[in-house]
Amino acid sequence: MRVLLVNMPWSPIDLPSLALGILKRSVDEHVPDGSAEVLHANLEFTDWITRRMEFTAEDYEYYALASYFMGCGDWVFSSALYDDPDWRDDEFTAAMKGKLGASRMRMTRDLHRLVPEFVAEIARRIVDEAPDVVGFTSTFQQNTAALAAARQVKRLAPHIVTVVGGANCDGEQGATVHRNFPFVDYVIRGEGEAAFPRLLSALGAEHPDLSTVAGLCHHGPDGVSTANAMATSPLPPATILPPDYSGYFERLGASVARNWVEPKLVVEGARGCWWGEKHHCTFCGLNGSFMQFRSKSPDTFYEEIMDLARRHRVLDMYVVDNILDMGYLSTVLPRIIESGFDLRLHIEIKANMRRAHLRTLSDAGLIYVQPGIESLNSRVLDLMDKGVSGCQNVRMLRDGAETGLSVSWNYLHGFPGESAEDYDPVIAQIAALEHLNPPVDLSARIAIERFSPYFNRPELGFSGLRPEAHYRFTYDLPEEELYGLAYVFEAPERGIGKPTVTALNAALRCLE
Repeated sequence: MRVLLVNMPWSPIDLPSLALGILKRSVDEHVPDGSAEVLHANLEFTDWITRRMEFTAEDYEYYALASYFMGCGDWVFSSALYDDPDWRDDEFTAAMKGKLGASRMRMTRDLHRLVPEFVAEIARRIVDEAPDVVGFTSTFQQNTAALAAARQVKRLAPHIVTVVGGANCDGEQGATVHRNFPFVDYVIRGEGEAAFPRLLSALGAEHPDLSTVAGLCHHGPDGVSTANAMATSPLPPATILPPDYSGYFERLGASVARNWVEPKLVVEGARGCWWGEKHHCTFCGLNGSFMQFRSKSPDTFYEEIMDLARRHRVLDMYVVDNILDMGYLSTVLPRIIESGFDLRLHIEIKANMRRAHLRTLSDAGLIYVQPGIESLNSRVLDLMDKGVSGCQNVRMLRDGAETGLSVSWNYLHGFPGESAEDYDPVIAQIAALEHLNPPVDLSARIAIERFSPYFNRPELGFSGLRPEAHYRFTYDLPEEELYGLAYVFEAPERGIGKPTVTALNAALRCLE
């Protein structure tokens, strides 16, 4: 069985897809007579679009990351999904007036008109590869691009099995995708490295039994979408395979994007969040179906890091763990220090780590850290259920600077129960932090994310949620289906008002 795994825009171009790297290995190792290859369609797109318009690395990053909460990247590919180069152009223009500058508005609309041609070409490329199954990963702003390509593949070659999975397909989101886009044969919900090989094995059987594939969405005999129950527990860490990144660096080296980015490896030591198991931060929608923290054995994680560095001759690594396994401080990290490899790693940690811990991180090459600093006021941090104080966050910024760490942080506001009085002393003292890492941006109002306590528990302050407006001019779906599809929701503003936000941001600008 030949499987083609496709990574559509707007997946980051400086990182190989961890999800598809794991799925490739899981197919190659666990599916008899199965083989998988990865099509880096995000890199194909960079070469395609730069032949047609002025387009830079900064432009790609804007649609991949910076515009996520406005949905610009997904709207760009909605024209391909609905076969209409002018798809809801008027609604988009009206909604984004005042949010996008003239040049960004013009580029977004130009891309919207152009991308149906790219999707048609990439679908033809997929069909020419003659796979039995084509799998699309969908995370962040990949959804419309992945769906548009799946639709076109099905139109050209109805016999090719189409599968979609990824973070945009967790829980109800995946069931909604399958229910509303019939050209998608199957949707994988949850951790795919177990479900995807089981689906492929079932498809290869004389009498497929799809009911045994946890979380799978499929069409019943009557054509009606059926969603199997999700798995009741996460995969044991010992069963999480290392990724196979074969082909990514070669394809990047042949792309115009090689001049845009310094590529990084993506490594994974743990899933879930040990803090979230005890105190789920009220605004956090990460981890979806499984918050349970589980980590690979120190030996396994260390060997994966070293093997990837040797194999690809790349020392920059992005560790995707939501939070560092504290046990790695005395197991994995000392071995990295002793290895002599000059690794440069990015990782998320908790802000109450001690200076000795930070020194270990620095010595091991974890020079870029994200400690989850979102406020410097203890009362507001209590409202978030963060488990740290404002003083601890400031200490993290200080100790990080003293140990040579680059600390990435941001400021959030809009929490039910906060007041201007909570912010006044912080605003008065922010200038004293001018010698420390500034936040990555100005303060932003919190977004209500699916899977977060604010989404699941209206008694915390948010009720009557609606999908963010951009879903309404991106998809041709009724409100109740958009609710199932959406990850980000709009709600009445809570917390501080405009005068306090303005004063806070004026103070933060002084740190830039």
